[in-house]
Amino acid sequence: MTEEIDPIKAIDFIARESKNYAQAYADANHLERFLKTVKSQLMNEESGTLGAKEAYAYANPKYIEMLEALKTAENQREHLKYMLDAAKLKIEVFKVLEYNRRVEIKNGM
Repeated sequence: MTEEIDPIKAIDFIARESKNYAQAYADANHLERFLKTVKSQLMNEESGTLGAKEAYAYANPKYIEMLEALKTAENQREHLKYMLDAAKLKIEVFKVLEYNRRVEIKNGM
């Protein structure tokens, strides 16, 4: 690695961003459930067969807009998830490097 690993910075990042991740997670879940409500409302606007109602709902701009919002929310959630995972891995790498350093000191290397 080219940069020094600072476990305190990684822990601070996790503490700071965990709330953002929780909000992104909640937003994505809410939009996923709300999308079902939008679909149901749109299907009620259309008459005809179940297939015709579904086709109307899926093609409706309001449904498409909600899909885009869900996509954005899921992207944010996943980005934060992997950033938090990366911070945890930095801490693990730091622990291994410190262990190896102590072993080298103990063995006089």
